[in-house]
Amino acid sequence: MVVENVKKTNPDAKIIHADSLVKAGKPELIRNKKVLIIEDGPTLTHGEMSYGAGWVAAKKYNAREIVDAEKYAVGSIRAAYKKYKQLKKILPALGYGRKQVRELEKTINRTPCDSIVIATPVDLAELIKVRKPSVHITYDLKEKGKPNLDDVVKEFVKKLKI
Repeated sequence: MVVENVKKTNPDAKIIHADSLVKAGKPELIRNKKVLIIEDGPTLTHGEMSYGAGWVAAKKYNAREIVDAEKYAVGSIRAAYKKYKQLKKILPALGYGRKQVRELEKTINRTPCDSIVIATPVDLAELIKVRKPSVHITYDLKEKGKPNLDDVVKEFVKKLKI
């Protein structure tokens, strides 16, 4: 559906097919653990997704249990669970303003878990004080077929005559 929409919107767009390979720097903090998953808020709310890279990592590395964060949510996070019904057993990081960060920190520290799986662009453990070990989830891009990113960039540079 995405490819069809792109072609409809911009028939000349270069489409690069790829997989996102989820990685955990410390998979031992997930394996057989009761984990709290923090996902990128806009992906879940405005993007209408029900999970993200943290959920994928929890499954990939065999988490024992994924904690239902909604039970422990406060403030704007609690309101987000009411508004965005697709949020299940994941904690959305809604923003980086002072109030939202405090609410996120309080929600995290109220949630009983062995470790925290952080799947946000910023490693939240560097911004807030969490009382549990945490692992930041990242991912690599694995291109599939042609054109690939290198081909597209070379073609673009060639058109610029650099």
